[in-house]
Amino acid sequence: MSIENRVEATAKNIEGKIQEVVGEITGNPNDKAEGKAKQAEAQVRHSVENLKDDVKRAID
Repeated sequence: MSIENRVEATAKNIEGKIQEVVGEITGNPNDKAEGKAKQAEAQVRHSVENLKDDVKRAID
């Protein structure tokens, strides 16, 4: 488990949520879409870290 990777993923998720809200407030669909994409990327990063943890537990 890489704490650093999880922190980066969490930061990316927060960044995406903020960008999505800004897009909603300003009416900018590009910002809203980019925010959602960043959140999806963060979810993938978290899933990868979870998978790494599962493999490590299985090996140990």
